[in-house]
Amino acid sequence: METCGGDFHSEAFYRMVLELRGIDLRTWRCWRTTQTVTRWTPEVIMTRADRIVQQPPRRKFLGASAALIVALPLQRAWGIDVQPTAVDNGKPKSRLILLGTAGGPTPKPNRAAPAQVIVVNGVSYVIDCGNGVARQMVLAKLKLGSIRNVFLTHHHSDHNADYGNLLLLSWETDLATRVDAYGPPPLLEMTRQFLALNDYDIRTRIADEGRPPLKGLIAAHEITAGGPVMQDDNVKVTAALVDHPPVEPAFAYRFDCPDRSIVISGDTRPSPNLVKLAQGADVLVHEVMYLPALEQLIAAETNAKTLREHLLASHTTTEQVGRIATEAGVKTLVLSHFVPGGYPFLKDEVWFDAVRPYFSGNLIVGRDLLEL
Repeated sequence: METCGGDFHSEAFYRMVLELRGIDLRTWRCWRTTQTVTRWTPEVIMTRADRIVQQPPRRKFLGASAALIVALPLQRAWGIDVQPTAVDNGKPKSRLILLGTAGGPTPKPNRAAPAQVIVVNGVSYVIDCGNGVARQMVLAKLKLGSIRNVFLTHHHSDHNADYGNLLLLSWETDLATRVDAYGPPPLLEMTRQFLALNDYDIRTRIADEGRPPLKGLIAAHEITAGGPVMQDDNVKVTAALVDHPPVEPAFAYRFDCPDRSIVISGDTRPSPNLVKLAQGADVLVHEVMYLPALEQLIAAETNAKTLREHLLASHTTTEQVGRIATEAGVKTLVLSHFVPGGYPFLKDEVWFDAVRPYFSGNLIVGRDLLEL
């Protein structure tokens, strides 16, 4: 891709912008030579591309049922801070924020542990609680006191390590209302033991700071099969059993919001149940593994053989995730829970190019704190 000193010139960014507008690369290059632009920033690229197709620069890309616009995921996926646009059909707008996009339990310098949050009408629904999820909520400028529901997909430590800490730290901040938590067994026992572990601190803060008892604010619910999970005025949540051996049960969740449907895969290998759950969804957030980097990832591990077997048996490759999204007929596929999520560090273009041949819809490479 041609560059002009200091210009933004990511090949994958160009391709996403042009593809979403139906512009071929040759047409763009020819047209670009006619423009007197001193610096091709991402904003300029999108604005000029819109002029070619004579469309308003903020055109919806998720269909009539969605609130997002083409510019929003593209700008945010590449680090440009913009404000979301409200829907124009009078329905509340849902916000999806990727709080952490790494895969695996080891702390990583470039990505936080797995977690995401859906916000509707100011109410936060947290899915998975990897290490540091409370801080990620704060970095996303969300009030911890807005949490009303927590959903765990399965009991691997990168997904549940801060389940209790999220509730405790929220309570110590501004949480004063009940939180319903949903997940596989032994969620009830985990909740009980966490409260026991922190009993001294909790009792001290109740007496010293006048806080309400934390135990009365947490209602844990164990789920063991797919089907309806809960419904309130903002969302309807449905679960599906997925395949993530040896962990059983493991779940994916679908959130039907007023303006769109969002599916979170959790950890899984290719799963027919997930395809069924995600049928026609507006957004599918799916875990992903890049096979060419697998050997480099596990090279330093003493248990390399066992780890390789687990990864291959329990996760979804870039090709497979593209095919799953295509089969499910989703409008937008968001890649997350990257394996590798740290070293070897892979550029966004690598992930994008590895999935694109198998999925022709809107494709977004996730990053921490990306809002969709």
